Amino acid sequence: MSDDTAREVPRDSPPGPALERVIAGEVRRLRISAGLSVGELAGRIGISKAMLSKIENAQTSASLSTLGRLAAGLDVPVTSLFRGADPTREAVFVRSGEGAQIVGRGTRVGHHYELLGALRGQHKRLEPVLVTLTEASEVHPLFQHAGTELLYMLEGEMIYGHGDNEYRLRPGDTLLLDGEGVHGPNELVTLPIRFLAVTAYPDNHQQ
Repeated sequence: MSDDTAREVPRDSPPGPALERVIAGEVRRLRISAGLSVGELAGRIGISKAMLSKIENAQTSASLSTLGRLAAGLDVPVTSLFRGADPTREAVFVRSGEGAQIVGRGTRVGHHYELLGALRGQHKRLEPVLVTLTEASEVHPLFQHAGTELLYMLEGEMIYGHGDNEYRLRPGDTLLLDGEGVHGPNELVTLPIRFLAVTAYPDNHQQ
């Protein structure tokens, strides 16, 4: 079977996000972006102009070899030709002040944790939490967990400990830390304090 051998798409195929349509749109978009005519791209990758025209009009399904040639001729990864073919991806939108309150996660008087959204399933282990400290508590919670945590300071000032180190955090400061090290606020300098804590857990972590 030659590289130009292809399966004809029946004319009575129902409209929809078929793979051929996705590839057709991307090939055309990339070709035009590269400033190439149909004939120029076809000649560059060694297929007929008619075949390339069929691919761009979703009238045929190109072989993997032809897709590889197209990607090389357009100087893009093969995966770029499939952009938009993925199924609908999940997203979570949380309005200001409407995040779920987290209780039992080291919660102390004056420590408020608001979950800003969560995705579940494979590779969906990112947990963003808005932390608000409104008064100096005698007991400051210490945390230790798998994964990596990023803190972004929004308001106030505090001294944050991680292992044997301490960091003075002010608005705009960022602290990226290994969650396996014991960490938490050591001193609340200027109240109220608000910071965003985003934890990335390993794929095999059970939350």
